[in-house]
Amino acid sequence: MSKKKLPSRTEDYNDWYNTVVMRADLADYGPARGTMIVKPYGWTLWENMQQALDRRFKDTGHVNAGFPMFIPKSFIDREASHVEGFSPELAVVTIGGGKQLEEPLVVRPTSETIIGHTYSKWINSYRDLPVLINLWNSVVRWELRTKLFLRTLEFWWQEGHTAHATYEEAQEETLQMLDVYIDFARNEAAIAPFYGRKSNSEKFPGADVTYSIEAMMGDKKALQAGTSHNLGQNFAKAFDIQYLDNNNEMQYCWTTSWGLSTRFIGAMIMTHGDDQGIIMPPRLAPHQVVLIPIYKDDDQKTIVMETVERISSELLDHDIRVHIDDREGFTPGHKFNHWELRGVPLRMEIGPKDIANQSVTLARRDIVGKEGKSIVSQDNITSIVSDLLIVIQDSLLERATKFRDSNTYEPRDYDHFKEIVADGFALAWWCGEDTCEIAIKTETKATSRCIPDIDLPVKGGTCIHCGKMAKDKAYFAKSY
Repeated sequence: MSKKKLPSRTEDYNDWYNTVVMRADLADYGPARGTMIVKPYGWTLWENMQQALDRRFKDTGHVNAGFPMFIPKSFIDREASHVEGFSPELAVVTIGGGKQLEEPLVVRPTSETIIGHTYSKWINSYRDLPVLINLWNSVVRWELRTKLFLRTLEFWWQEGHTAHATYEEAQEETLQMLDVYIDFARNEAAIAPFYGRKSNSEKFPGADVTYSIEAMMGDKKALQAGTSHNLGQNFAKAFDIQYLDNNNEMQYCWTTSWGLSTRFIGAMIMTHGDDQGIIMPPRLAPHQVVLIPIYKDDDQKTIVMETVERISSELLDHDIRVHIDDREGFTPGHKFNHWELRGVPLRMEIGPKDIANQSVTLARRDIVGKEGKSIVSQDNITSIVSDLLIVIQDSLLERATKFRDSNTYEPRDYDHFKEIVADGFALAWWCGEDTCEIAIKTETKATSRCIPDIDLPVKGGTCIHCGKMAKDKAYFAKSY
């Protein structure tokens, strides 16, 4: 492991992020350009995210399935805007078993097309609807510029795919899953995203409308952290997904898709991290508590480890994720720094003095220095730890919300707008025209992130760029 000092976020945010991902043992670079190896610590974090999301999906009636990663190239070509949007990012297989393939196979960039093909066979009657399926898989998109977790050639995600009898049902599903992502972001990851509808140019290729959650990172850039798409009847017509309704008439289905990926790990790192490293939200952290035994000789070790193992068992019995760092040859200070870098929410130090006093020393990861440390009784230690983990979780969400709100402004005019998006989010009136959106991006490097569903004056306002009448406000920011 590199011995260089962790860069500060203010000096070089990009270097800080890349270094902390590597040194915290979350991920490594794969041998092929732009690929990523997720290490066990990072994969455990992803598993915790999966469990939290999967529980929500099943609570809303969805079931999991598995679909092939190879998709006939002709499937991609069948929906015009879909192929246009994804063609530059496709990885295509032309040789298999040493022979030229009759038809090239696309390595799955997303599954709408193969889902459409399959649903056209599965769905015949209104009795077959709705179909509510989620996939856990990896996808491949041939990105030119890559960054661990945020943008890699292959990444892991979930992608939901549903089919419905009416537009209203599909729209309800689309918004329901957006709400699931908002709830997950806030209550599991302690991230407070903005959310709303994407612009026409930013929506998913092939969708009628896309909704997203947009999180503010520690450098005040935006990260699209999850999306939910109402696909209308576009894929149903492209793949002939029809059903016989209860009036004995054939109708096209209405479909949706929605997804959240391992880039959300990057969102947590950049939302909560500090100059010491990562800060994990307790509800998702691989280890919620790390126990550090402190002793000088074998006699002390025996006494200390008895208490460490007893407390560890008590915490585990209450479903608290615990790790004992009993490595030999490392000082307590080294271990403190090791786990601070990796973001464990709570550190528990136990030495001979603590045992004599029937106490332990606790150090919160979200509060640096003496202010985050406390000495507590070993009595009711599980209750103390459980309560403190909740406090830390709530504190991280509160901090993220305050940071977001304190760096989001409504501009007075376009000059003020340019000042805001240079280092923050702007909520501005926008006419909705692609030409204005392109001009804003060209002139400021900021893009429209989403159009929130908020109460606005009936008459609207004037577009921040062109001055035309506008009915909507949109969030604008530089983004990853």
